[in-house]
Amino acid sequence: MDYLNKILELVASFLAVTVVLTFHEFAHAFAAYRSGDPTPKWNGRLSLNPLRHFDPIGLICFTLVGFGWAKPVPINPDNFKHYRRGLAFTASAGIIMNYLMAFITFPIFLVVLNYVQVPVLSEFLFNLTYCLFAYSLSFCVFNLLPLYPLDGFRIVEACSKKHGKVYRFLRKYGYYILLFLIIESFICRIFTDYLGAEIIGQTGAMVMDYMNILGWIMKFATNIFGYPISALWGLIPWKIGVSWRIIPW
Repeated sequence: MDYLNKILELVASFLAVTVVLTFHEFAHAFAAYRSGDPTPKWNGRLSLNPLRHFDPIGLICFTLVGFGWAKPVPINPDNFKHYRRGLAFTASAGIIMNYLMAFITFPIFLVVLNYVQVPVLSEFLFNLTYCLFAYSLSFCVFNLLPLYPLDGFRIVEACSKKHGKVYRFLRKYGYYILLFLIIESFICRIFTDYLGAEIIGQTGAMVMDYMNILGWIMKFATNIFGYPISALWGLIPWKIGVSWRIIPW
């Protein structure tokens, strides 16, 4: 049964990643197309087919660390009816889509948690709905980081009339900063989650946890963004109480 639960957990996690990444990239493509740019459609990205959006490295990072990326949607901002408005709309579309998905999937998760009591099926649905909510919220927050090539950087680019030293620095080194933060977070989580206090000691585990820079950023931001969702849906009298600290970074 333990092996079956583990397999169901992995399947649920993979399905959730597939849905979250697909809708995120589709939102970018749809926003660009609606803004006047046919490039995403020409490149086959105006689609809900996951295979058109996956980036292998980003998918692996999402699976192992809990945040990653898909293939960027190709756009030509010169085709936008309104350049800055189209650029901002396209950059923020994926983030907005993921937050809406988190808002919608959270009550579904609570329904499964409170009312579905079917053996095996309830465990699978619990993992699936939880991952859909958690991944949607974490992907929304992760993409708000103002580091190239994330959506947060694109929003800064769209809203900045003058591209000064800070912009040029983030454009040039943002990818390397992001890669460093992901690798550093992954190493820290290996020590804290898999090796644990039994191998590196209680103090060592605490030190590695505090050194997880990206983990602290994500924990802080997801708690802020997740609170309105759980606060609103928490008005419903569920059997089990609603906690806004639901994502274990």
